[in-house]
Amino acid sequence: MSVVAIPTRPHHPAVRAARPRTGPTLTITLDLAAGPLTPRLARLVQLIGELAESGEGQLRAVEDVPPPRTAPSPVAPAADADHVHILAGSRMVLRGEQVVALTRIEYELLLFLAERPRRVFTRLQLLSSVWGYEHAVARTVDVHVRRLRAKLDGTEVVTTVYGVGYRLADEARISVDHAR
Repeated sequence: MSVVAIPTRPHHPAVRAARPRTGPTLTITLDLAAGPLTPRLARLVQLIGELAESGEGQLRAVEDVPPPRTAPSPVAPAADADHVHILAGSRMVLRGEQVVALTRIEYELLLFLAERPRRVFTRLQLLSSVWGYEHAVARTVDVHVRRLRAKLDGTEVVTTVYGVGYRLADEARISVDHAR
């Protein structure tokens, strides 16, 4: 892998840029060998994709790159597809044998709730603990919980406690591995 930082340079007035540069450009070149990606490299590719989707970065394909291959599960496969396994060291989430692509906040929210089972948290407590601030609309939590539920596709992990907030579901089949 090579990383190149290109300083900003003035654009020629005749060339109209799609988006003016306000800072340096970072070019990342990944030389992907045949075979599955390692968990850390798969996470890097996922984070770059999330950055581009969020609008904070502009992703530009230089050549046709095949979609990232998921690495085989670094742990023994779970007995069923509804078991959620959080690998805290590599910041990966597995549902059964499948890697679940989560945003940073979705991951942090899931990990926070998984580490504190049977506790109910208000939206403001979650904003403070997961987001790190309280100066946002409390419904932001609702949106992230809804997206997390959709990505876990039918696996009951987060329960709504009406009038209060959210907690990890009693029937959640979830485990956290801090070593990986």
